[in-house]
Amino acid sequence: MTHSKLMGRRNFIKGMAAASAAVATPALALSEPAKGIKWDKQVDIAIIGSGFAGLAAAIEAKRLGGNNIEIFEKMAVYGGNSAINGGLFAAPNTPLQAKEGRKDSPDTMVADQLKAGRGIADEKILRHVAEHAMEALQMTLDAGAEYHPYLQQLGGHSVPRTYQTTVSCGGGITQPLLKECKKLGVTLSNRTKFEGFLLDEQGGVEGIKVRRGYYFGKEDGGNLEHIKVGKGVIVATGGFAQNINLRMAQDPTLTSEVGCTNAKGATGEAMLEMFRVGAVPVHMAHIQSGPWASPDEGGFGYVSNYSIYNFPHSIAVDRRTGLRFMDEIADRKTRADAQLERRDEQGNPNPPLMITSYKQSKQHPTAKKVLKYGVGWKFDSVEALAEHFGVPLAPLKQQIEEYNGYVKTGVDKQFGKNMAKAKGKYLEAPFTVVRLWPKVHYCQGGVQINPRAEVLNSMTGKPISKLFAAGEVTGGTHGVSRLGSCSIPECMVMGMTAARTILA
Repeated sequence: MTHSKLMGRRNFIKGMAAASAAVATPALALSEPAKGIKWDKQVDIAIIGSGFAGLAAAIEAKRLGGNNIEIFEKMAVYGGNSAINGGLFAAPNTPLQAKEGRKDSPDTMVADQLKAGRGIADEKILRHVAEHAMEALQMTLDAGAEYHPYLQQLGGHSVPRTYQTTVSCGGGITQPLLKECKKLGVTLSNRTKFEGFLLDEQGGVEGIKVRRGYYFGKEDGGNLEHIKVGKGVIVATGGFAQNINLRMAQDPTLTSEVGCTNAKGATGEAMLEMFRVGAVPVHMAHIQSGPWASPDEGGFGYVSNYSIYNFPHSIAVDRRTGLRFMDEIADRKTRADAQLERRDEQGNPNPPLMITSYKQSKQHPTAKKVLKYGVGWKFDSVEALAEHFGVPLAPLKQQIEEYNGYVKTGVDKQFGKNMAKAKGKYLEAPFTVVRLWPKVHYCQGGVQINPRAEVLNSMTGKPISKLFAAGEVTGGTHGVSRLGSCSIPECMVMGMTAARTILA
């Protein structure tokens, strides 16, 4: 045996030994039997998390006659990651679609999502959400949410069906829902971290442990309480995009160097605890990056909503060639993958450019801030644009001329882009430009649920007694890629569904 092969074998054995030691070390089990526990409090319904799913669940439960409902939020402020998302809500057969003469249906919306899911999305749950999305949208309107008076067509959607809040973020929904919860008498507890389930003798949920007075990052602070739950626990804690170790275990490329749009609290502890009590992990490796993000700002930022609005009437070009390289409104994974291929001669990231006519871009509320804070640029000519970014001028000019031909004919011969929303919107100076580079945005993976929002047991396939989940903490709904603006309806509909199941 050669020296190199021998060392390789030794390193392999050494690695296996280390792995065995890691497996042999028992995980810290937070959940425990409820027998003998002294209860500090009792509630009928405990909701873990105060985002779209948790708030919708609480409101629906109260409307159905539920009492003694408490929402537990581990962070200092309510809303979680929902409060800082884009505020984009997709639904079929809405009043705005009727006003604009758009033909749509739950079947069409589901078909779009199944295509993006690449064969592994959960059609039953997608259909359930699409059929009840208008009810969820109406809940937000009843609570006082306000939306722009037009629809957007996001990547992968075959028709315009997306509302957006007038403040262009999820806070335009979470704040009205939070006020509605207070009005209805829902108990709200912030700085209260979920610490584990308390189980009955059959492995069902009898209660929960929480740590009140919790400060993020100070894991041992506050006081531990044991809360008995009469009817059910709804886990609505979102994804795990901020848990770098966990996301790297699923996808090693998602290191700390990769940006993230999520709130700091999106770390996935409640999801892991559901796995410990028997829940089925589904699609954990499918973690989505947002293709509308900018490398020039942190988090979700201003560019994301700006890009989402402007993609239908813009072009994205490779800086090295001056040419388009993708359908600007393809599904998220298609676009993110295409952007990640844009590299310089040394293989380093070379963020592509999105070019828009200022005449069109200024229509979006965030356009002024994109320019004000230096994460976007305005140019009076294509020559100035090309010189600033080092883009070959002649190919770029030709590409703009060619694209304007597609606007005129309504047919994109390069990438088959749906040109309906680009009608009459030619690329003309002055231009606005932003740089694009994907950021980790959404985890398709999580616990398996059924269309009743019940968490399923990995051994029996049956629901775990009194355990429900809704939103990004669940897995399998969207498959490989989630279409933009489909998260809010999913969160709200499944939160409402959990409440309906509990109180049926």
